[in-house]
Amino acid sequence: MTQPVILVTGATGKVGGAVVSQLQAAGVSVRALVRGKSDFPEGVQAVRGDLSDPASLGSALEGVDSVFLVWPFLSAEGAPEVIDVIGKHARRVVYLSSAGVGSGKEEPGDAITMFHTELERLIEASGLEWTALRPTGFAGNTLGWAEEVRTTGAVRAPLARLARPLIHEADMAAVAVQALTTDALLGAHPVITGPELITQERQVALISAAIGRPVRFEEVALDEAIERMKAVGYPAELVEAVLPAQAKMLDKPEPVTDEVERITGAPARSFQEWAVDHAADFR
Repeated sequence: MTQPVILVTGATGKVGGAVVSQLQAAGVSVRALVRGKSDFPEGVQAVRGDLSDPASLGSALEGVDSVFLVWPFLSAEGAPEVIDVIGKHARRVVYLSSAGVGSGKEEPGDAITMFHTELERLIEASGLEWTALRPTGFAGNTLGWAEEVRTTGAVRAPLARLARPLIHEADMAAVAVQALTTDALLGAHPVITGPELITQERQVALISAAIGRPVRFEEVALDEAIERMKAVGYPAELVEAVLPAQAKMLDKPEPVTDEVERITGAPARSFQEWAVDHAADFR
């Protein structure tokens, strides 16, 4: 009997890459969807395809049983066609969504929440088996501080007291592997988080400890941060959605869940562990 094949999109990113690695370690037949030349460990098949071009996905999906879907755009434009192509080949899709979808706080203009909400709706209506993973903030997003840490020994950012249960990409991947390889999460929207709330100021202190040299947090005004991010090329709609939403979390932080441990059997990794794992990126 032929072993089921799993296709991983976003395979060159932190989460998708961790899904590829964990599936391979579990002995699962895995394909990595890429747009260009990429190196993967022996046993991982890299296949060409682009989510912005649904017609390019057919050959990558041949013989595929399940798909791990990371949507790389800020709108759901083109998603119906992609999901339709997936549905012609695979029986299951595991979608990397956002905890904001289930928060009950959806507001017009919230670019992140709105496209995830629409993707979830499309997938649920597709006839595919599905799971929508709803993580809180990614620990890996703090890699955006890496160059500043390396060159100045400081992080200039707003909201020093903003505390979030940031989640390690390895934990997102571990939950995704369960959803892809078992039936335990069919039709579920698990909200997955790190084990505790950590302020941004504390995150910087933990990165400092991990790399063995001082790094300070220098708080800037929210308006200044928004303009700085736009100036270096971040899309305006992304910046104007994310930073004000984060400011609201000062008074009402995201809840911490034990879903990672419940699903995988192992406690969620701490931000301290993440900082140690990624110390080389900040040195």
